[in-house]
Amino acid sequence: MPLVIRAARPADTPVIADFNRRMAWETERRELDPTVLAQGVAAVLADPVKGRYLVAEQAGELVGQLMLTLEWSDWRNGWFWWIQSVYVRPDARRQGVFRALYDEVVRQARSQGDVIGLRLYVEHDNVTAQETYRRLGMVVTGYGLMERCPLE
Repeated sequence: MPLVIRAARPADTPVIADFNRRMAWETERRELDPTVLAQGVAAVLADPVKGRYLVAEQAGELVGQLMLTLEWSDWRNGWFWWIQSVYVRPDARRQGVFRALYDEVVRQARSQGDVIGLRLYVEHDNVTAQETYRRLGMVVTGYGLMERCPLE
């Protein structure tokens, strides 16, 4: 069956939330609150300012996803698109699902005219993901990540 890459729809919320839950467990051994997670996914799907999801569908089932958020660069006068919430169902891995999603992101970014680059976070120990991203032309930057969370 051919792979279809499309924008996520509100009806996809339960599967996307489940994929996010699975990804958090696989990458960080972190249990996410299913109610908060479903609300967060629904909020993105209801408000494009928050971001947007692309999904990979095969034989009528979702097999992969990613979320895009935006960051404006005043230094470069353009947008960085951040790739987040990447997940490919285990039975669909190593079959080009992420590559198809990524290629669609690149295609859309190039067509915008004001997107200057793509960025993503990757866990330090996730060597498999890092190699995948390198094969697609991504490089490690000189930036580290710091956060304050929660804001109490």
